[in-house]
Amino acid sequence: MTTTTLTTATPRSLRNRHAFGFWSVAVAFLSLMAFGTAPTPLWPLYQARDHFGPTEVTIAFAAMVIGAAVSFRLLGHLSDRLGRRRIIVPALAVGIVSAVVLAIWPDLPGLIVGRLITGVAVGLMASTATAYLTDLYQEAYPDRGGSQVPALVASVANLGGLALGPIVSGALAEWVPAPLVTSYVVFTAAMAVLLLLVLATPETVDRELRAEDWPDRFALRPGLHPVFAAAASTGFFAFALMGLFSSLGAIMVRGELGITSTFVVGLAPFTAFAASAAAQLALGKLDQRPQILVGTAVFPIGLALTAIALYHPALWFFLLAVALSGAGAGVLFKGAVTQSAIAAHPASRAGVLAAFFVVAYAGMGLPSIAFSIVIRHAALAPTMIWFALVLSAGAIASVAIVLRHTRPRR
Repeated sequence: MTTTTLTTATPRSLRNRHAFGFWSVAVAFLSLMAFGTAPTPLWPLYQARDHFGPTEVTIAFAAMVIGAAVSFRLLGHLSDRLGRRRIIVPALAVGIVSAVVLAIWPDLPGLIVGRLITGVAVGLMASTATAYLTDLYQEAYPDRGGSQVPALVASVANLGGLALGPIVSGALAEWVPAPLVTSYVVFTAAMAVLLLLVLATPETVDRELRAEDWPDRFALRPGLHPVFAAAASTGFFAFALMGLFSSLGAIMVRGELGITSTFVVGLAPFTAFAASAAAQLALGKLDQRPQILVGTAVFPIGLALTAIALYHPALWFFLLAVALSGAGAGVLFKGAVTQSAIAAHPASRAGVLAAFFVVAYAGMGLPSIAFSIVIRHAALAPTMIWFALVLSAGAIASVAIVLRHTRPRR
């Protein structure tokens, strides 16, 4: 085992430190994820200023996905060996560096470089924070074994942060001067404060292990390889939807609905991610199986309505469709993360989650790039129909495999 184990005899003061650290890490996780989507409502401003098209916007967005995938693949497992805090703190520091780059270098090359660095920070943070929250909760509340609270908080921090970014930057861009700078300054300050709070959080990994005793980078429980593969695929399809709204959602609202308000433009991605977090909270008391089944039903319905909304442009209808899509995607994502954590060997939890996030973030980037290329040669609405069909079929097939290999859990 690489994590320390506390008992009910542990001094209350130490358990309180772990409890405070739990929420500090959760807010740090939320803030960095929010920073990851902060440029979303700003893309039309960059586009209007520099006269580039949807493909360039998507590539700038996808640079973060590339950075995240590389970071997950090469660095995401390190907290199992070096310690959770030793990875979270650099993640926030790298996030601050990327915010500074985006603030002082607003041209397309600077956007790509800054987004790549953002992706590295996200890759360091996501799998590590998810594992760290589990560790901290277990040590703060040793009598609550098997609680779903850490997984729920991690998922809400992840998707809730992604929701918060566009609405914060959209509001700042609408009502505060220097819209292409102010958001990054605000997030820099927030991440700096949270970095100090995380520094005060107790470590949960035994760093005294000899190198030969370090846990495997990627180890699954016997017989659960198909579950992990299907869960990662589910994450891919759920995040493909989120990637579309993050990269092109603002352009859809501005171009199809004719709305120029930066704040309103940020509502589409905000609605998708907020609905995903809200759905997870609303269904949090259900067992895993019913949750996954609800997500599998709602996800294609929302996608179908999103395609229809492009034929009958109305902001309320588009946001309703986006909310249903996001709710379904969020429930599927939470189920996929939980199943991946269950499939992981306890000592390799961060490494397995890092592999999961590599696949999920590939879903956030690759389909959106393909979508942006297709709409250069085809109409947006029919392309959305095909996109909806592919994502729905893929998600349903992946969930079917997960349910086939798992029994109902309480």
